[in-house]
Amino acid sequence: MGCCSSAAHSSKREWKPLEDHSCTDVPWLLLFILFCIGMGFICGFSIATGAAARLLSGYDSYGNICGQKNVKVEGIVNSGLDLTHKKYVFFLDPCNIDLVHQKIKSIALCVSACPRTELKTLADVQKFAETNGSTLCSYELQPAEYTTDPRAAKLCPKYPVPESAPIPFFHRCAPVNISCYAKFAEALITFVSDSSVLHRLISGVMTSKEIIMGLCLLSLVLSMILMVIIRYISRVLVWILTILVILGSLGGTGVLWWLYAKQRLSASALETQIAKDNLQALLIYAIAATVFTVILFLIMLIMRKRVALTIALFHVAGKVFIHLPLLVFQPFWTFFVLILFWTYWIAVLLFLGTTGSPVPNEEGFVEFQMAGPLKYMWWYHIVGLIWISEFILACQQMTVAGAVVTYYFTREKRNLPFTPILASVNRLVCYHLGTVAKGSFIITLVKIPRMILMYIHTQLKGKENACARCMLKACICCLWCLEKCLTYLNQNAYTATAINSTNFCTSAKDAFVILVENALRVAAINTVGDFMLFLGKVLIVCSTGLAGIMLLNYQRDYTIWVLPLIIVCLFAFLVAHCFLSIYEMVVDVLFLCFAIDTKYNDGSPGREFYMDKVLMEFVENSRKSMKEAGRGGGAEGRELKPMASGASSS
Repeated sequence: MGCCSSAAHSSKREWKPLEDHSCTDVPWLLLFILFCIGMGFICGFSIATGAAARLLSGYDSYGNICGQKNVKVEGIVNSGLDLTHKKYVFFLDPCNIDLVHQKIKSIALCVSACPRTELKTLADVQKFAETNGSTLCSYELQPAEYTTDPRAAKLCPKYPVPESAPIPFFHRCAPVNISCYAKFAEALITFVSDSSVLHRLISGVMTSKEIIMGLCLLSLVLSMILMVIIRYISRVLVWILTILVILGSLGGTGVLWWLYAKQRLSASALETQIAKDNLQALLIYAIAATVFTVILFLIMLIMRKRVALTIALFHVAGKVFIHLPLLVFQPFWTFFVLILFWTYWIAVLLFLGTTGSPVPNEEGFVEFQMAGPLKYMWWYHIVGLIWISEFILACQQMTVAGAVVTYYFTREKRNLPFTPILASVNRLVCYHLGTVAKGSFIITLVKIPRMILMYIHTQLKGKENACARCMLKACICCLWCLEKCLTYLNQNAYTATAINSTNFCTSAKDAFVILVENALRVAAINTVGDFMLFLGKVLIVCSTGLAGIMLLNYQRDYTIWVLPLIIVCLFAFLVAHCFLSIYEMVVDVLFLCFAIDTKYNDGSPGREFYMDKVLMEFVENSRKSMKEAGRGGGAEGRELKPMASGASSS
């Protein structure tokens, strides 16, 4: 790691972009490393106690692991068997699913082969055992006793025994026909009322899988194209949106007042209570719409000049992606790392589900349970899911911030590092992992209580009174808003850290001061800019959905193509969100750099601006308009300082 000293910072510290680097928030990095070691201990403990073998090889209802010799469990019959040649788990009633406890309510046995054809009677089960050597009834019954022993009704599988196939890597016999799990599927997909609908939906997905993959690729290409061309259409798009919002608010208000006038004339003829209620409701709606329209006009009047800054930032963001093309691939790397971590997390979670000591239950079968403090390990595991996921996302934010900061504060763009992205990653790993760990932990502290409240709300659904329900929803909403605000502040804190190499708290304070000083600009960028990007997402989803409708309409091999279209649209929105979120992140970083540049530089020799030519034109136009309006000493004048004509541009 780089140097681990932290320089003292005064209350009024000069911003010195990229001039020196020092390690930040080292104690938090050590805490994060210790936490990750704890996550590794949970994984090692679950493997050491045999959970991995039980999960992968499977085990029967008597505690025997399939495919190996076993140790006798005290007080459990049929335990401690040698099942070396019986490598697959078979459930006597695989379709009996307990949705509450999320498990199959059936005796599990180890067998040497899964039934690959449907067995309709006990005679078929007996013949299968004699032919294949795979006994599907309990261990105490011999194949010759399947049709004669009265215990066979309880110790043999429920017939007809469905055709089964082993699940790859997990050695469980699973029914081939998905109708066996129709009840489980219906619990997840509420609009499916019968298995025939489910069959048609699944067949639609399988038949059109090539089209689905092609449309997903189309959404990926459209997202990348939109990121390139948005810099050229930003000016037109912003003003088109502004005009549409003005016309929409005026039109909606006018229609409401027209309906109110019309209802009032008709209400004089029909003096009914319903007519009076409708008339009163229309009046309230019309007044509310009028107030909203007036406020909207005032906001647009105040922000009309700041919209130009949003346009300029979008234009410069397009240039950033041209100079730093690897930024486009950031969502891929982040998603890939998240998938790897989530796969590991799920595997360890499954290990934890089979970890523990064998304990007889009330039915005489074996369950594996952990005793003492170890049974709370899964809580630690859940916190790890949130914190490490947020850490990975924060690393992406810091990487993007570092690369954009390097671009902005390099006067001659020809002198940019060969790979600013890799240089940013190097600075992150050497100096700022502690800052990222601290910022992600703060988000985790807000997420956990919100998730707990959401879980409580779900469990108490239909049981709590209206007041408790309202309070729960209010708390969840407040925590969600707090999380969004902290996420935005964290992102700007990472940018400040990338500029000045300060610790998290100092960076967050400095960024917060800059944002407050430019509150109106922040509001303009976060409203106009976010709405533009939202429309971009809608455009990609609609384009992909339209192409999907046109292609799927010509398919005649299935009956329902609603599910394939939903899958395609969801994937298109996810892809568009990932790419345009990077664009939004670049715009936010550029804005903070611009605000710092205009605050600490005035264009004079030795204090030249770093900003791009487009942003300089915005500053010059703002200064000229303020001088013409006689407002040179206003708030805008304090934000935008005089510039020298020799400032650099790209």
